[in-house]
Amino acid sequence: MEQHKYNLGIIGNGSYIAHINTKAEIVWLCWPNFDSSPIFGNLIDERCGSFSLIPQSKILSHSQSYLENTNILRTDIVTETGSFAVVDFAPRYYKNGVLHYKRNLYRKIIPLDGNIKIKILINLTYSYGNEILLPKVTSNLIQYESSEFKINLLANVSVNQIIKGNYFQLNQTLYLGLFESAPEEIILNEWIESEFTKTKSYWQNWVKHCTIPNFAQKQQIRSALCLKLHQFQETGAIIAASTTSLPEAPKSGRNWDYRFCWLRDGFYTLLALTNLGQFEELERYSQYISNLTPTKEGRFQPLYSIFGESLLEEKILELDGYLKNGPVRIGNSAYTHKQNDAYGQILLSLLPLYLDERIPEKNRFHNLNLVKNILEQIELTMDEPDAGLWEFRNFSQKHCYTFLFHWIGAKAAREIALQLGQDQIVNKTEILMKKAEKNIEACYDEELGCYTQAQGKKDLDASLLQLITLGYLDPKTEKAKSHIKAIENSLKSKNGFMYRYLHQDDFGTPETTFLVCTFWYIEALACMDRVNEAIALFDYVCEHSNQLGLFSEDLESKTGGQWGNFPQTYSHVGLVNAAQKISEKKSKSLFW
Repeated sequence: MEQHKYNLGIIGNGSYIAHINTKAEIVWLCWPNFDSSPIFGNLIDERCGSFSLIPQSKILSHSQSYLENTNILRTDIVTETGSFAVVDFAPRYYKNGVLHYKRNLYRKIIPLDGNIKIKILINLTYSYGNEILLPKVTSNLIQYESSEFKINLLANVSVNQIIKGNYFQLNQTLYLGLFESAPEEIILNEWIESEFTKTKSYWQNWVKHCTIPNFAQKQQIRSALCLKLHQFQETGAIIAASTTSLPEAPKSGRNWDYRFCWLRDGFYTLLALTNLGQFEELERYSQYISNLTPTKEGRFQPLYSIFGESLLEEKILELDGYLKNGPVRIGNSAYTHKQNDAYGQILLSLLPLYLDERIPEKNRFHNLNLVKNILEQIELTMDEPDAGLWEFRNFSQKHCYTFLFHWIGAKAAREIALQLGQDQIVNKTEILMKKAEKNIEACYDEELGCYTQAQGKKDLDASLLQLITLGYLDPKTEKAKSHIKAIENSLKSKNGFMYRYLHQDDFGTPETTFLVCTFWYIEALACMDRVNEAIALFDYVCEHSNQLGLFSEDLESKTGGQWGNFPQTYSHVGLVNAAQKISEKKSKSLFW
């Protein structure tokens, strides 16, 4: 079976994320926000628009790379008559202490050698292909107008020639800019070059201030840069992925819209970024959490829109889907689920804002009422069945994973209360930790020698590797060794990748392994001082990224092919945390 890869790079700046293939075609760009309809969306249906650069002569080869330690993407294309490069980026930089991240997209088409002619094909749509945006030409720009916004294309060549689809002789660098609002009189090439220099400097400085040990630095840097792009700058929300309905497996029907902020995913992403020494994202996210409106019962949903909206109605669109793999869904009905692990994850994600001395006092989090309210929800949901981490749609259970985060959430709240001298809260957290521990132990199966997915069940679950990685189980104990052995025997594929679980769910049995579970396994191996095994599997998994070091949600167990939404924050979080744990275990050595 041929190995499937997403041969795509991404660019962004906190206001949008664009997906660009190895022929320099923009195949996915939701506009103006992460969760909007795409204006270029032929990734899921040819009717949804694209932005292509077509050479007149036949393409012989193409490749992609990022400029070192940046989110600036370069695509090199070799044709029968010559070669050229396309540099794509979104502006992001500080000017006079103010962050600039306008919804502009810049493209530089650079002749390298030979004789190159190209034409520019721009097909903008909206409302998931139902609205075709027709071009309106003025003297120096092309304007496209939807029912909700205007967008402007500027070029340093004739815009009429672009509209007519004529070929251009590429004898000097061609500059193209998509602007949210028509800029004042500018010299386009000078403008884009200035934006390029400032953006390149921003990303390289950001990476320079990450704390990354020597082990797997290159992979951690790319993962960190990828994660950074998934925070919506305006509100601080962190999305799970920038795509919708890329299938978990071909023809599986497991096609979901991930362009929302799961409180769980936000926690994992922030854990990775704070492990890398980055706190700005946590400060932004804390404001997002503070602005959410719980239900009248004080509950939080598992996920919200990037603006904190609660209604995320799921719909199926009449679109072909990625490689004809329907359905295409927008919205996500998981917002109606009970997923009670989120409460502990909120507390754990906010913990550094109370305790980490690297964060100035004026930037510390002081919302004690939020801590009290979330702790109350842990108490109220302590014995309640829920849909769990894997969002089962047709049944609820008393999930061990949920109890783990009740335990660790109460533990985090205890640390906060101790810091603030809140003895009453300290006492409450200790009671809740004991209750959570009792519920976790009720998931232990003596016969299997491990903790199972839920109370009264025999099913195993790779998420419970985190009983080891999050400190509930002492990795030196026989109980921990027996637990990981049972999961290995049950859920590990022949090539070492981990399934989430293998029991029947709403769509049958899972066909692909779940990448973050494999990274949790690697992290657990490192915790248990099986470091050489952890490194070997880590290196093997990294061979299954795409050409740019980007990972999807799932890997096909036999071929290692990529499936699921792409790129997936979960996967890159798992990589960073596994690499950090391996580094910690090898910290006595200066060289690797």
